[in-house]
Amino acid sequence: MNTATNNLVRRNTAFVWIALGTCTVLLVPLVAMQFTAAVNWGIADFIVMGALLFGAGSIFILVARKVPRRHWIAVGVAVGVAFLYVWAELAVGIFTNLGS
Repeated sequence: MNTATNNLVRRNTAFVWIALGTCTVLLVPLVAMQFTAAVNWGIADFIVMGALLFGAGSIFILVARKVPRRHWIAVGVAVGVAFLYVWAELAVGIFTNLGS
């Protein structure tokens, strides 16, 4: 398993998998918009969320290639916290008024 995981991170096809995952996640609000008016995303919302998801996944892959495997969990947590912070700021403006 260690070798398989290392190979996936080292190959450039990891970015294809990140792109497919991003598209899959973005299908959730797209489908929800078809059934309810409570979800009302514009094209800019999809672009920003797609950039956030793809960017976070890509940053993890790029950093994971540089650090030893034992630090991958810390890198994942750091990237996840940064993602959630930016998402919350853009959504509602926790510390600034970016989302307002």
